[in-house]
Amino acid sequence: MPDPTPSPFPLECTGLSRRFRRTEALHDITLRVEPGQVFGVVGENGAGKTTLMNLAMGLLRPTSGSIRIFGMDPVMEPEKTLARIGYLSEDHDLPGWMRLHELMSYTAAFFPDWDQDYAESMREQFELDPGAKVRQLSRGQRALAGLLCAMAHRPPLLLLDEPSSGLDAVVRRDILGAIIRTVADEGRTVVFSSHLLDEVERVADHVALIRQGRLVETGSMEHLKARHHRVTLRLAEAQHHAPDLPGMLSATGTGREWTLICEGSRDELLGHIAGLPAEIMEQGVPTLEEIFVARAGRKAAKV
Repeated sequence: MPDPTPSPFPLECTGLSRRFRRTEALHDITLRVEPGQVFGVVGENGAGKTTLMNLAMGLLRPTSGSIRIFGMDPVMEPEKTLARIGYLSEDHDLPGWMRLHELMSYTAAFFPDWDQDYAESMREQFELDPGAKVRQLSRGQRALAGLLCAMAHRPPLLLLDEPSSGLDAVVRRDILGAIIRTVADEGRTVVFSSHLLDEVERVADHVALIRQGRLVETGSMEHLKARHHRVTLRLAEAQHHAPDLPGMLSATGTGREWTLICEGSRDELLGHIAGLPAEIMEQGVPTLEEIFVARAGRKAAKV
């Protein structure tokens, strides 16, 4: 039965799990995407990102738990949910026999809110030939055509599954730039998955880290970066293992020099280091990739 009052949250998962026979693609995922966020779902290939997108689109049913799009079940209410979603798949699977202008007209027929002027402005911006057949477009041009079709009806929620995978740097820049402008100009919500963590770090304001179907971490990018620290130490004497520091998630190095990724209070960390026979060679904020590798490795050891 549909929820009596629509939820303000574009996407919400509660205890979401999905199995494929003996394989558990997602396990007990709970997260909430706020309106107006650029929300990055990151993880290695096979982590469960595409499964999450397919559940959001209503293409799969949860094995347990729930997923809601603006409070609606995408399986039970597909017309209402799909009308509010713009979707771009990793495969950029578009009908190759159509010409671009035919693809635009065909897609517009499904969406009463299709904005033809907006669609044309994106087509010109992306330098796409309206008379070209889709199969004649390059992989990057097909991705841009798919993004155009996903965005032209101005949906309140964009779901982008690995939108820039396999594309060159120029096309990736165009796609990410379009995403940023969409949110900045209109306050819409974007959820996109990627294994390219440097791109997520540039664009997303919130992030969910997924490894082997399990949620490792979720929260704002600002908060995530603020509570993780990278420090490189030079010890007075060589050691086989890194010094044990509070909140340490990972350590790389050998002998006297070690680089550590730690979580928690920076002042507490520096206080413990001050008590060691060691000097700080370098300290700073780790990248999202460094945080993911450190946290995913720690979580994997516990599972």
